[in-house]
Amino acid sequence: MKRSLMCLLLSIWSFSASASPALQGDVIADLNALQSQLQEGALAQVIERATAQAERLASGNQSDQWASALYQQLAAGALARQDQPAAAADRLAIARGLNGVDDDQAARWLREEASLRRAADQRDQAIELLTEWLTSQQDIDTTWQLTRLLAQQERWEEAAEWLEQALSQTPEPSDAQQALTLAIYRNAGQSEQALSWLLDGLNAQSSAADWRQAAGLAQQAGQSGVAAGLWETAWQLGKLSEQEDFWLLIQLHLAGGTPARAAEHLEQALSEGDIVRDETNLRLLASAWRQAKDVEKALSAWQALALHTQAAADWRAYGQLAYAWGDEGQAKQAFARASALGDDEAEQWLAHFD
Repeated sequence: MKRSLMCLLLSIWSFSASASPALQGDVIADLNALQSQLQEGALAQVIERATAQAERLASGNQSDQWASALYQQLAAGALARQDQPAAAADRLAIARGLNGVDDDQAARWLREEASLRRAADQRDQAIELLTEWLTSQQDIDTTWQLTRLLAQQERWEEAAEWLEQALSQTPEPSDAQQALTLAIYRNAGQSEQALSWLLDGLNAQSSAADWRQAAGLAQQAGQSGVAAGLWETAWQLGKLSEQEDFWLLIQLHLAGGTPARAAEHLEQALSEGDIVRDETNLRLLASAWRQAKDVEKALSAWQALALHTQAAADWRAYGQLAYAWGDEGQAKQAFARASALGDDEAEQWLAHFD
């Protein structure tokens, strides 16, 4: 920030000679002397002298007011070096409001003031200044600055509007800009746009975190099937391999309308010993095949569950499913087993076969 103020200061003289009111020789000499003192670090002296001169000339003609503005800028530079960004910003605000300062110079000071306001944690004022500056200027870095400031102030809808402009001018956003983009879309309630934007850059080289984030966004956007597809792809690519990743894969397939895929994963995991062949997992497998409406595999899975638990309720559920799908042979055997285990309701079902 201090360096940018100095660069601006050093660039003023050639500009002022051609586009600003002429300055008297003694004023130019005094400004040059103060500039040298500023570079040498005599900050207190510069502030005192520049302030006095600025106040003395502020009510004069255009040339005097132009000189007053330059003195205010010198004071701003010294204050910035003293780590007083708010006070420095106030001086630039005064400078750009004086008569004799043309529009281009006022715009430059406005942008510097915005940087100082941001450094002073005066974010709302910085936002107003940057917004004003961007109404007449095109600058991608400033657009990103404004977007970030709006996000920091949790003004998400405004941030999203400026984000669109920033992205349209940025072919390859940096990692920080990508993170900001996702944060803004999510907090602005634009999960679908966030997902679409993220999917454009998702590939086999993307990290596990990127795949997780994409799946999470799909869920937020109510696209359970997309979430399941993303998790499945990441699983197949080896991006996700933990036990909790497996169970979330199953849940996503069941919620996303692909229960058969969930059942296939469960069967493979059971056969390879990756998960325990217990009641919970067998019941989940049976339910998945039932949800998938695969008659043969569903009946086989329910039979395996009933054999494992030897519970009358499971034999009856197996029989009811077989009966509903027209397999009376399996249904009768299942109801008979349930009845033998003391299930009164199974007795009533068996009456259908008399």
